[in-house]
Amino acid sequence: MARTRPKAATTDVLAGPAATPRIKTKWRGHYNRLTELLEFIRRRLNDFNRDAHDAPPNFSTHMADAGTDTYDRDLALSLLSVEQDAVYEIEEALMRIRDGTYGICELTGKPIEPERLEVIPWTRFRAATEKQLEREGALKRARLGPRESVARISVAESTNE
Repeated sequence: MARTRPKAATTDVLAGPAATPRIKTKWRGHYNRLTELLEFIRRRLNDFNRDAHDAPPNFSTHMADAGTDTYDRDLALSLLSVEQDAVYEIEEALMRIRDGTYGICELTGKPIEPERLEVIPWTRFRAATEKQLEREGALKRARLGPRESVARISVAESTNE
């Protein structure tokens, strides 16, 4: 379900920093928590980016060191991607609080369990709905497959490559 953001009015642009939007008292705690979490993640993203740009490339002469360096860089990029996904989900939850649709399952239209919102304040679905979507393959999560699903290469095959 694609969500479009409302167009900015002239007063939004010229009035300077916007005042805190009106939030239902029921959701004020969630709004504050999500806002704090968003700022925390943004600071971490800035730190990751600064560290990535400040650190000079380290070109190792030993193959094992070069492999470790590559792994570390790939891991950092993967973490940045996950953090960016978290920023998106939190921003969407904040928008739902502002437009009055927070706490409502996007698929069924039923209220999301309060306990679930306490644990996962950016959630979009009821627990049962999300389980069903995962079973049907509609929700994709980054997961490793079973150990047997990893291709095994024999020594003879690896030397042929």
